Amino acid sequence: MKKYFLLLSLIIIAISSCTKSDSTAVSAAQQAAIDNSLIQSYIKANNITATEDASGVYYSIITAGTGANPTVSSTVTVSYTGKLLNGTVFDSSPALTAPLSGLILGWQYGLPYINTGGTILLLIPSALGYGTTSPSASIPANSVLVFTITLTSFTTSSTGK
Repeated sequence: MKKYFLLLSLIIIAISSCTKSDSTAVSAAQQAAIDNSLIQSYIKANNITATEDASGVYYSIITAGTGANPTVSSTVTVSYTGKLLNGTVFDSSPALTAPLSGLILGWQYGLPYINTGGTILLLIPSALGYGTTSPSASIPANSVLVFTITLTSFTTSSTGK
C-alpha cells in the first residue's frame, strides 16, 4: 500500500510542477501592466515629466528642434544612448543612419514628436522594444528600454516618382 501511495504522490508532484511552470507564464496584457508600473516608478524616481503616447511609449521632449518632423517612411540620422531602467547602458552611437521603419516600434512612435536638432527621452515598454526575446546578453527579455535620442537629420523619400 505504501508503494502505491508513494507512486501516487510522485505523479501528483510531477503534474503539479508542470502546472506551476504554465502558471508562471506572463500574458502580454500582464507584461504591459508590469512595464507600465516600472515606467511610472522610473518617471517618479527620476523626476521626469513625460507624456504617454497611445501606443504605450512614454516620451519627454528635451529639445523640440526645428523644421518638419520625420515619419515612419523617413531615413533618420541620430545620436543616441540606450539604457535599461537600472541605468546599464547597452548601446550608443554618435551617428546612426537607418530607415525609421526598420527600427524598433518604440522609436517609430516616438521620433516623430521631434524635429531636426531635437532631443527626446523615450521610455519604451518591452513589447515595443525587443519583447520576449533577448537580442544580446546585455538586454534581457521583457526589458523596458530608455533611450535619449537626438535627431541630427532625416530624409523622406518621395513616392510615385
